[in-house]
Amino acid sequence: MVNIGLVGYGYWGINLLRNFMNTKDATVRTVCDPRAERLAIAKKNYQHLHVTHDFDELLNDAQIDAVVLATPVFSHYPLAKKALLAGKHVLVEKPFTASVAQAEELIELAAQRKLTIMIDHTFLYTGSVQKIKALCDGGEIGKLQYFDSTRINLGLFQSDVNVIWDLAPHDISILFHIFDEKPVSVSATGKAHAINKIENIAYLTLHYQSDFIAHFSCSWISPLKVRRILIGGDQRMVIYDDVEPTEKIKIYDTTYQLNGSEEEKHKMLIDYRTGDIYLPKVPQKEALAEMAADFVSAVSTNKKPLVDGQKGLEVVRVLEAAEASIKQNGKEIRL
Repeated sequence: MVNIGLVGYGYWGINLLRNFMNTKDATVRTVCDPRAERLAIAKKNYQHLHVTHDFDELLNDAQIDAVVLATPVFSHYPLAKKALLAGKHVLVEKPFTASVAQAEELIELAAQRKLTIMIDHTFLYTGSVQKIKALCDGGEIGKLQYFDSTRINLGLFQSDVNVIWDLAPHDISILFHIFDEKPVSVSATGKAHAINKIENIAYLTLHYQSDFIAHFSCSWISPLKVRRILIGGDQRMVIYDDVEPTEKIKIYDTTYQLNGSEEEKHKMLIDYRTGDIYLPKVPQKEALAEMAADFVSAVSTNKKPLVDGQKGLEVVRVLEAAEASIKQNGKEIRL
């Protein structure tokens, strides 16, 4: 049995507690939160829980094997480091840390102490993303040419990170999961319309050595909630719409072909192929439950989880470079 200490009982902490309580061979022993009213709610929902506002008390409990952090980004590094030094395995809510240097230090510390460090990129455990990966790996999409993501809504404004750090990790992690080539540079632009000067709308582009390109639109100030990814290949195109209740994935048997020679560019002809639209069957399962089970398995068997520290670092590297690009008016930043 893996005994877990959960730190942070806000919106996401509630979901994590429920799923870890339902995970085989695991239980949440303690919930830690500085807010007395949140601890009261946790205790009301799970009467046998131990609750505390003192993180050190949680770490000093020898029966706790692992710590799950559902706290603001700025706290991830100090809390995770303290937990690793106390000999606890660690699961961190996305994004991993607030900087590349912090992520690298935590990865090294976990390796030295032979502890699991994992990042909660929940979307990688959804049936939809797993289906898209299978389609890409199986060659059904053909050679991938572009990845276009839109993740926009009205709120919630964050006080410690900009909109890219808040929303883009989801789709960057999906891209890195389905496409192996690593980007060579990033450029980004964004604007802040609130008094805290934190960007609430931003656009990020990843550049590659090949002709592949990836683009991300993020906003807290859209009247519509959109969660859509467009993936184009030279054989088919895919739309993943997470807002759709049932038909989340659509495969378009659509592509184009350019005809003509280098010498006759002005005479180039484009053939378009528009075929059927397929709605593949996608497994219906709770992604967070799959993530929790993966973490427990990694702790119990010492196996590598789907999203280890290194994969979390790759996302943070892009976020850090994107923020630097925004501060330099869209300058291309090498990765």
